[in-house]
Amino acid sequence: MMTLLKCDHCLLEFPEREAVCDEIRSQKKVFCCHGCQGIYRLIHEEGLENFYEKRKWDEAGSLALLFQRDIDLKPFAEQIRDMGDGEEKEIDIYIDGIRCASCVWLNEKILSRTEGIKYARVNYATHRAKIRWAPAVVGLERIFKRILSIGYEPKPCSESEQFKMQKAASRDLLVRFGTAGFLSSQLMIYSTALYAGYFQGIDASTKFRLEIIAMLLTIPVLLYSGMPFIRSSWQGLRHLHFNMDALITIGAGSAFIYSTYQIFTGGKVYFDTTAMIITLILLGRYIESSAKGRASETIERLFELKPKEARLIIDRQPAVTSQEVQIVPISSIQKGDLVQVVPGERIPLDGLVIGGDSEADESIITGESRPVPKKPGSEVIGGSMNLYGTLVFKVAKTGPETVLANIIRAVEDAQAHKPAIQTLAERIVRFFVPAILTLALFTIAIYLIKGASFQAAMMTGISVLVIACPCSLGLATPLAILVFTGMASSKGILIRSGEVIENAGRLDHVIFDKTGTVTIGRPVLRDIVVFDEALSRSLSHNCHSRPDRESSLLLKPLRYWIPAFAGMALQGKIPVVGQTPRDYILSIVASVERLSEHSIGHAITEAAKGLEVFAVSDFRAKPGRGIESFVDGHRVFIGSREFMDERGINNPSGEYISKRAADYASRGDTVIFAALDETITAMFVIADVVRKEAPEVVHRLQEMGMEVSIVSGDNSLTTASIASAIGTGSAMAGASPVRKKEVVREIQAQGGKVIMVGDGINDAPALTEALIGMAMGRGTDIAIESADAVLMKNDLRLVPYFISLSKRTLRIIKQNIFWAFFYNIVAIPLAVSGLLHPIFAAGAMAASSLFVVGNSLRIRGARGSDQI
Repeated sequence: MMTLLKCDHCLLEFPEREAVCDEIRSQKKVFCCHGCQGIYRLIHEEGLENFYEKRKWDEAGSLALLFQRDIDLKPFAEQIRDMGDGEEKEIDIYIDGIRCASCVWLNEKILSRTEGIKYARVNYATHRAKIRWAPAVVGLERIFKRILSIGYEPKPCSESEQFKMQKAASRDLLVRFGTAGFLSSQLMIYSTALYAGYFQGIDASTKFRLEIIAMLLTIPVLLYSGMPFIRSSWQGLRHLHFNMDALITIGAGSAFIYSTYQIFTGGKVYFDTTAMIITLILLGRYIESSAKGRASETIERLFELKPKEARLIIDRQPAVTSQEVQIVPISSIQKGDLVQVVPGERIPLDGLVIGGDSEADESIITGESRPVPKKPGSEVIGGSMNLYGTLVFKVAKTGPETVLANIIRAVEDAQAHKPAIQTLAERIVRFFVPAILTLALFTIAIYLIKGASFQAAMMTGISVLVIACPCSLGLATPLAILVFTGMASSKGILIRSGEVIENAGRLDHVIFDKTGTVTIGRPVLRDIVVFDEALSRSLSHNCHSRPDRESSLLLKPLRYWIPAFAGMALQGKIPVVGQTPRDYILSIVASVERLSEHSIGHAITEAAKGLEVFAVSDFRAKPGRGIESFVDGHRVFIGSREFMDERGINNPSGEYISKRAADYASRGDTVIFAALDETITAMFVIADVVRKEAPEVVHRLQEMGMEVSIVSGDNSLTTASIASAIGTGSAMAGASPVRKKEVVREIQAQGGKVIMVGDGINDAPALTEALIGMAMGRGTDIAIESADAVLMKNDLRLVPYFISLSKRTLRIIKQNIFWAFFYNIVAIPLAVSGLLHPIFAAGAMAASSLFVVGNSLRIRGARGSDQI
């Protein structure tokens, strides 16, 4: 005879030969399958042994089947990222079934207690989870089964799938709310008749028929519109976990059951209470869902930028007219492939242009509104729009390595960050629902003990259940961060650390690096000064003062050069027909500098674009000193004053040249002399130009109460000149990377809170040391990796905007949390006192969450958002 055993988990009988044996806490246990064994171990590992003492069901087998369900890992493969050392991996997934803040807590706890999982964070606003694990210890399938085992479902988060699921969930809420609203409006007609009958009298048969109709109208509201609440609360209660939906389900269900009982005992019914509780809560959930969608629009737009297909060049010919092109899925493109992009198409991946000439619109990625020229050697960013010409580029980055993927991941990481201010709220949410259930039962008991009717006690208890709102606590921080990161990224600010919101509220000192941050970071030809003995006195009168920094003599009408060169022209030295003297001398010098690799030479050739290029012969360069060559019949010398003296160059203007050169040098500019035929003819003034918005930015920061400083590795004259030009008297010159870090540390040691803004490798230590490090987007990779935030476009106005936006966000988070506590502290005692009917309690609970949603959306009105 076959021996049957009973499974210690599901209680089902099974043949002894199929037994799965195990020893748990020194006790031998038998199970019908490995699924039940796994569930049994899980429950004991989590300290939930009481589950077996309290269960009164025999459906555990279905849970085991859920745990045993095979999971297809292929859709998740693209989302897995290697963390660099090969020992850890990371993935972003969407968790379906999250209903409230306590759902987030449960998922994080169950994951964090799993051996091998190093990090688990769930975002309540987006339902996205970031999980980091050690593959050698735990597999991804095991991790997903842990999530399934508590009633939630992991889903891929590739591309815009998350937003599709959110929109589908929002549509489902709308349909359920519409159904509940329509039936509730019909129900109110019959409820009004019943209430009138209670006061004016009504015969028993009519009352019975009206009550039956009311019950029939309520059933679909409860079982269809309210099904998400019922399902969520059941999943939670099955694991002895109480969530917000449990309060709604118990409250609405109690009113329905009590009213059904009253039909047959002749008492008052409250079906309208059940229907209105569900209707109002659904309305609040739908508005909340819509607000989340609006808050995450920026991320959604970034996801939509990535094309699904690309034009792969099969014959690997860089010619833009190549016909060997095949349209393939973007996932099949590899590094080194050649891709063609025609006008009007989005560039699919990051790469380097090797053929074609066009412009690209990179505004949604970098925030730069002007089209960016693209030619061979230019970098292209995946997701940007090719505007005019056909391009061929070599793929440099694919998948999660691209700029677009890194931007999306950085924004999502910032959104998932939980500020310290949220810790208290999460601790309260964990115990909130059990405490409210206990309070409701206690309230009912007290009312009955004091002699109140069961009806009054029941309605008061239901009010307590319904009015409590931990959701406002759960939404207080993540929704505000969602709006903050969306606003920041839309302006071109990439947030790489969620801690910046908290830290920005304490800032009182801004330190700018000079070169490439306050200045544009490259030499520019600012002025050309021409000398002639006959005009020395006139030049001294007209040009003694330094030209305005916002303008350049390159753009001004010729005021004193033509007379000087006219004399030279009469001597047959230069032609004047069809070409200005200024253009002629610039063409001569630029023709020579084209053969030089020096950055100063590049500044001169850049200014000479469009001018005639002369043939150069006998080119001889003296590194660090100057250049000598022969151009258009002239012996040309270009270099420092010392180089001119070495070559015995004639100086007809004498002290005047020295005075003018010293005047420019005192302001930090570089002076280069040009001589034609052994006579100094012109002086070129080269400078790193201050960004035009820098003075305005410094003034605004000072208005915000910030102290502004410049720390630079450049010489003291240049640094002081730049500091004066932007309106700050605090400047440190000659600072090495280590010294910059020490400056930040010294200020913070004295109680200051520093934000460091820089762009170079030499700024990386200071960026790391500062409370907040901010890198210019076109800076070095090391600087960007060291920063907490990155300016994707080089606009310093983003610095005060970022600080203002961060402070506003932190202020609104504090307001949200204060409101959530204040609401519950005031509303729950009102419900306990019996002053609120359950319908009004449901409305108040929905209004509490909507206040948090609306207040969070006010972040969009941060100062300066319309000026960038």
